[in-house]
Amino acid sequence: MKSFLMAVAVMIAISVGASVVLNSGFQKNADQAFATTGARVDAAH
Repeated sequence: MKSFLMAVAVMIAISVGASVVLNSGFQKNADQAFATTGARVDAAH
């Protein structure tokens, strides 16, 4: 039982850490991700 609780605690820590890393550097919203000269998301032509 003790090892199971430790495994659950480690999985929670890993998931929180991965969430912070992904939200801080890798994931961007559509306006930031497609803000290049080749693609304009919100520009209506």
